[in-house]
Amino acid sequence: MSDLINLLADASSEIAQLRLKRPEAAENAQVSFRALLEPAEPGDLPQSWRYAVAAFVAGISGSARGYEFYRELLAEEDDLGQDPEELARGVDAAVEKGASTGPYTSGGFVTFGDADLPGVPAQLAAALDFAHLLTFHPKDASPAAIGHLQEEGFSDDAIVSLAQLISFLAFQLRVVHGVATVVGQSALTDGAAQASRVPGVADPGWVPGPRTLLPEVVAPERFVAHSLGWKPWLEALPKDEFTDRHRDALIQPQRIDSEYFRLLARDPDALKARTLTDLDIFYNIDGGLGRAERELAATVVSRFNGCEFCASVHQARSKEEGGDAAAIDRLLDEGIGADLGSPVWSAIRDASVALTATPAEFSAAHVNQLREAGLDDLAVLDVINSASFFNWANRLMLTLGAPDVPKRFR
Repeated sequence: MSDLINLLADASSEIAQLRLKRPEAAENAQVSFRALLEPAEPGDLPQSWRYAVAAFVAGISGSARGYEFYRELLAEEDDLGQDPEELARGVDAAVEKGASTGPYTSGGFVTFGDADLPGVPAQLAAALDFAHLLTFHPKDASPAAIGHLQEEGFSDDAIVSLAQLISFLAFQLRVVHGVATVVGQSALTDGAAQASRVPGVADPGWVPGPRTLLPEVVAPERFVAHSLGWKPWLEALPKDEFTDRHRDALIQPQRIDSEYFRLLARDPDALKARTLTDLDIFYNIDGGLGRAERELAATVVSRFNGCEFCASVHQARSKEEGGDAAAIDRLLDEGIGADLGSPVWSAIRDASVALTATPAEFSAAHVNQLREAGLDDLAVLDVINSASFFNWANRLMLTLGAPDVPKRFR
């Protein structure tokens, strides 16, 4: 298959060539697709369900091309011996119910197990519940959401793969829309601007499962400039169960001491591709955006999504790379509306927030603002990549565990 992001974005040859300035990022975005959507061993997250979740996420995100692509794959996949077109119609109905609402509507919580979705079994409906929550309200993921999946029969390995799949799609669809916007195209449906996160407080009745971990944590009361710990809601893969494949997936051997990376190692192929994508986006300094500015985009997205852990890590990296420490501290303290002190930082902030809020908010006006601030198109693509990647990273951190204030900072 040709590069899927270029295909879905209808990218021009010039932009496609610019994307190759970040070769590991482009290649491993494609490898991530294969690892998560078409793995050699789907396990108890069947192939057709992976396509169904992808089509659902693309549909509720307003990605017309993404939805068409994944729905077509779904309609041709009969791995479970059921009528694939019936399942595709069930996903159509789920998208109609779920688009433009987030998980909350009219004070209630949208779920799919009680909906009239032809061909959608209860276990897949739970996966759609999870995908709906992570797409629109990742900050509200909880041990109860993990328990909901466990109650419907998902193994811990499958839950990690599902979280990776949904989070990867948050990245992929944003890059697709960002690249399409740069070349003057649209990858979204006419109604995509309505696909937004709706405030609300509701209890869907989910509870933590017998295997859900409930660690004691001291949650940060605000965004902080010091380091934080993180504790998982699922058991990390024990060190003595690591094979050469698992170790290879870590890229950096010392990561075996991190519960986060040992948890993601439950899907080693996805972990390896994700890590290589990350490293190229943030550490490849062959032209384009400065390192401090890439880390600024990561911090802005994390601040907006409510991921205290990621914000604490990447604000420090931006400062280490020469970023304006006072502006970053204002961002942490005051939020995304803070004065960042320069047109280029403001343009990066505005573009990152737009891509994060819902892809449709990112427009040609943001591209023009970045260009007017002095960024060339490679630097604009670096902004898109950096912001989009942290919509992947934040969802994993928020979905699979919780930040913890170390004792020395309490």
